Amino acid sequence: MHKIAIPQAAIDRVLMRRDSLHVFSEIDPLRTAHIVVDLQNGFMAPGQPVEIPAAREIVPNVNRISTALRAAGGLVVYIQNTIDAMAKQTWSTWFTCLFGEKARESVEAAFADGGYGHSLWPGLEILPGDLKVNKTRFGAFVPGSSELHAILQGRKIDTVIITGTATNVCCESTARDAMMMNYKVIFVSDGTATHSDEEHNATLGIMVSHFADVMSTNEVVACISKAMRQPAE
Repeated sequence: MHKIAIPQAAIDRVLMRRDSLHVFSEIDPLRTAHIVVDLQNGFMAPGQPVEIPAAREIVPNVNRISTALRAAGGLVVYIQNTIDAMAKQTWSTWFTCLFGEKARESVEAAFADGGYGHSLWPGLEILPGDLKVNKTRFGAFVPGSSELHAILQGRKIDTVIITGTATNVCCESTARDAMMMNYKVIFVSDGTATHSDEEHNATLGIMVSHFADVMSTNEVVACISKAMRQPAE
């Protein structure tokens, strides 16, 4: 598990412009979705081309949040990084310039729809009512990346809880765009993972500064539990 240390300078800046660090402690579970980003074999299984070992350690926290939110009537969505011919054509800058030829073939094979690497990590507790959504960019809300926004809008979701991997790539990209599309974003500090503590904490600082309410798993579950105890209006 990452050693979490949100940069104090980021916290100080936030508290200069608002009264509280947390702003989304009062949530409506019926309008909340837990977005589990890219917890797939290709990122998590030992020896896979984009293995992030720390991602295996967050799975119990991810499952805790999903269990709590389901019990409160919320939605759980598993996002799956997907590489297909259309993605390579329409996102050619990444695949041909920034990614590099050396690792391209193994990664493309790992994240082809239906392959082992594309499959969700078996430690995730996935229930029949949960959704699975393919995405073809880092961020799930980028136009053309996935159907996530349409699905959430159709269910009147206004709050998203972000967990998954990598903290500073697909999780951060998804959270940034979600906020700018007017979702309330909760970014889970011990429910996201990347390659190093430094990268992880840098993203947490960015999230708390401008894009999300950064909470621990315990804090998220407490918010959900509190909402369940409140009498219906």
